[in-house]
Amino acid sequence: MVSALCACFLMLSPSGVAEPASSLSVTSRLDHGFSGLYNLDFVGAQQDFAGWESQHPDDPVGPVSEAAGYLFSEFNRLGVLEAQFYENDNAFAGRTKFTADPAVKDRFQGALARAETLAHARLAKNPKDSDALFALTLSSGLQADYTALIEKRNLASLHYTKQASTWADQLLAVCHDCYDAHLATGFTKYIVGSMAAPVRWMLRLGGIPADKRGGIADLQLTAERGHYLAPFARILLAIAYVREKDKPRALQMLTSLRADFPGNGLFPREIARLQASH
Repeated sequence: MVSALCACFLMLSPSGVAEPASSLSVTSRLDHGFSGLYNLDFVGAQQDFAGWESQHPDDPVGPVSEAAGYLFSEFNRLGVLEAQFYENDNAFAGRTKFTADPAVKDRFQGALARAETLAHARLAKNPKDSDALFALTLSSGLQADYTALIEKRNLASLHYTKQASTWADQLLAVCHDCYDAHLATGFTKYIVGSMAAPVRWMLRLGGIPADKRGGIADLQLTAERGHYLAPFARILLAIAYVREKDKPRALQMLTSLRADFPGNGLFPREIARLQASH
């Protein structure tokens, strides 16, 4: 499976209080920005994130959302998500190593550094600060995505994958209904559970769990009850269903995404590809 798609946008309202939602409802500039990302409106999304940061300069959620925007724009430019709809591990292992835009990478890393600095400062005052835990979870997940899916450094990405899962566990300990946190833990379980037995054993020794069914269940929970990350969980589920040879469920997931985000051309392209396949 996609070796590090565990970016965690975690279901947090602007005040840091979890607010369950079955779909991405636009109620703040952060909501509007993430909706823009899923519709591939990267300029508009970054304007929304910049506006949030100017109004909330001490909030790490702003810069980590900005970093997510840079990553998604690179994914779109390079065709990264299309490349993830592989039906077997050999195809994924032989995928192209993309050439990143160095200027975008610098902005991406700079935004993550600002988010992590703000998050650690808040945790020093309150170890249960949910926004800080969210920002650190998302930061580690984004690093994992960039390292594996753009730079093709799979082993290095596992370090960030484990970090994201650890921060997600800490968030869930203080915010039980932050359902988007389950994406970090769920996708890690699915990724490792899809690997060869010796690799699974070695990764379990390193504290990375393997459980394909449990991983899909966690992704389904995020897709159904998450907020910022619910649409991304649905994308990951569609990829998982393709790899599990469950074409009807993959088509159902992609069709609902196409209806919710008509500006994203990925969904109709993948629907057409699946419908043409035997």
